[in-house]
Amino acid sequence: MDAIIILGAAVWPSGPSPTLRRRVLHGAQLWHGGAAPIIVVCGGLGLHAPTEAAAMATLLVEQGVPPDAILQEGRSTTTLENIQMALPLLRQAGARRVLIVTDMTHGPRAALVARHFGLHPRVSAPPLKGGRKRTILRQMVRELGAYPLYAIRLKARGSERTD
Repeated sequence: MDAIIILGAAVWPSGPSPTLRRRVLHGAQLWHGGAAPIIVVCGGLGLHAPTEAAAMATLLVEQGVPPDAILQEGRSTTTLENIQMALPLLRQAGARRVLIVTDMTHGPRAALVARHFGLHPRVSAPPLKGGRKRTILRQMVRELGAYPLYAIRLKARGSERTD
């Protein structure tokens, strides 16, 4: 893989949400295991500062990932924007083969978007250990509707490959 992309999740008043923390810890593990030389963190400002990308970068550094291996995309607020706004950073790094870190339920939609933009994605999801069953079920139901809507939306946009 050329790059790891960690997709955003909420920052709470107390700091990174459990979902965000789980994704970042998984991404750091992958980086330390040699999965890719760089990590692109994606996510803008939600209800609470800092941006999701900045919160992830801080956690990654705490996990021993050097700051020069971390690229921040700190404006996006949706899955489509996460990938689209990360493209310039990926291009600059010469990255086309990407390992997307997100939740298992969200992975297929994230990969769909990445393929739309000409990337070659794989998805790696952190374990759901400690995740609430109700939250996981809610995510699954959301993705059942979101995937086909995204597929239709992307088809209507036409090809936006980065080739």
